[in-house]
Amino acid sequence: MQNDKVPLSGKIKTAGKLKNKIVQNIGFIALFAAILITLFFLGSIIYFIASRGAGALSWEFITQGPRRAMTQGGVAPAIVGTLYLTLGAVLVALPLGLSTAIYLCEYSPGGLLVNIIRTSINNLAGVPSVVFGLFGLSVFVKLFGFGVSILSGSLTLGILILPGIISAAQEALIAVPRSIREASLALGATQWQTIRKTVLPAALPGILTGVILSIGRAAGETAPILFTAATFFSRGYPDSVFSETMALPYHIYALMTEGTHPVEQTAIAYGSSLLLLLLVLSVSAVAIYARQSQRSVYGH
Repeated sequence: MQNDKVPLSGKIKTAGKLKNKIVQNIGFIALFAAILITLFFLGSIIYFIASRGAGALSWEFITQGPRRAMTQGGVAPAIVGTLYLTLGAVLVALPLGLSTAIYLCEYSPGGLLVNIIRTSINNLAGVPSVVFGLFGLSVFVKLFGFGVSILSGSLTLGILILPGIISAAQEALIAVPRSIREASLALGATQWQTIRKTVLPAALPGILTGVILSIGRAAGETAPILFTAATFFSRGYPDSVFSETMALPYHIYALMTEGTHPVEQTAIAYGSSLLLLLLVLSVSAVAIYARQSQRSVYGH
């Protein structure tokens, strides 16, 4: 009887291992298929834009302004305007977002109020961008009297990307081991010195990840700048923060919806789309390089 039970238990164990292996392989196949589907759609979008926009790209297209009812020339003012608005949005959102994250993670006593604040931040991230645009129109353009300008657009975009930066900064700060803080405090450092010299440098790669994602969103938004900053046509460049400006997202929208020469302007719109994609990827590549440099310094 004993000899019969041993093979049976061995068969049960073998069957269990085989079942677990099959389930594991199915899981790997499902994950691999999901990655392939994602890459397929990403590659399809890039190919679609590149195949239709590559013919419009040239040195003239990048360095000159539009001419002849926006059927010739380039998009240089729109490139400059996009850079101004994106940089302005990051300059607005990064200090506010980082300060908020530091308070919530390092100084707040916790409790109901902090939970309400965190829930509000998460809900704010889901608000449609057109709502932010209407808010910017009502507050920055009209109430504060900034008018349709780079300043109004940057403030509106800054509020738009603020929840993402706060969330990314919180996750980065929480990921820093508690032992690092305790070691710094044990050596006599104050809490602020610990945060500034120990915690923030260690969390910087994660914070930069949030900034990278925010740059992409700020550069590609149309609705907020439609009400607060963008103009349909401009031959020159903005000369102050109170100037209205062309921007690539609104330029693409205007060409595809309001253009009076669809054949020529559609080609320019695809070229502008490809240029916007390359611009976002270039800025993101610089931020990724900075993030990787910080990771190599701090070893994580």
